[in-house]
Amino acid sequence: MSYNHKNILDTEQFSKKDLDFLIEKTRDMERLVEQNKAFGILTGKLLASLFFEASTRTRLSFEAAMERLGGRVISTVGFQFSSISKGETLYDTMKMIEAYADIAVIRHPVEGSSRIAAGAVKIPVINAGDGAGQHPTQALLDLYTIISEKGTLDGLTVAFIGDLKYGRTIHSLINLLRHYKVRLYLISPPELALPDSYKKGLEGYPLTLEETEDIKAVWECDVAYVTRIQEERFPDHKEYERLKDLFKINKELILASKKETTILHPLPRVNELSTDVDDLPNAAYFRQARYGVVSRMTLLCLCLGQDF
Repeated sequence: MSYNHKNILDTEQFSKKDLDFLIEKTRDMERLVEQNKAFGILTGKLLASLFFEASTRTRLSFEAAMERLGGRVISTVGFQFSSISKGETLYDTMKMIEAYADIAVIRHPVEGSSRIAAGAVKIPVINAGDGAGQHPTQALLDLYTIISEKGTLDGLTVAFIGDLKYGRTIHSLINLLRHYKVRLYLISPPELALPDSYKKGLEGYPLTLEETEDIKAVWECDVAYVTRIQEERFPDHKEYERLKDLFKINKELILASKKETTILHPLPRVNELSTDVDDLPNAAYFRQARYGVVSRMTLLCLCLGQDF
């Protein structure tokens, strides 16, 4: 194995060589799943599923991944059901989890919390989203989805639409795409533009980017990554109300594209992506969720040092 990351905390930790390896191993895992040969790889291993912030897809995806590998899951959901509600520190919580489980996946509303968690324990820790920071496993499954749907990454034009300021899925995926020769369209209102810190992180890499408020830029793109405006991240609710319906993707818009634009969305959606897009063959967001289970199966094995 040429993979040496025990923890998955952010996307900056991955080199192009790491990504090539992960893509190939995920293909291997997908074949094993298709052949019903994945069950049993992690028999005897226990995953602690620690979700202190609301989640459906990510939590169930990780838990399904562990179960499909033959491992088992213990979990806590929400602060109110954990000892953190009694004042226990995250550090102490993680020290206890270390005594119970072989690996932990954590979602927390405070940016940087996964790094605190990893620093407390010797077992592997996977960041499943920390505030408005990063969501690295979502980015890895998104990368795998694009390659599976389009056959390549190099040469593609990718649009990111919506909340680029608070959208941790976007922050994470852009950090991975910088290793490829892609062109990015950043489509958002100025108030929700990609933070300068992420733009600076792209300097010296082969990708190029263009910022615009024109939703019609999606017509030039091979991939459109749509995100909801995240109400829970806004300090001013009035600002959310003003911006929430600014961009809406529907079937008419997509059919007017000059290309067969693949539509991705990390979900959940609100009203930024119409359900009339669902029946289009290039609507890939439900396939994206399926790729997520296979991708996370791969990551669980690699973090635990279990080859397959």
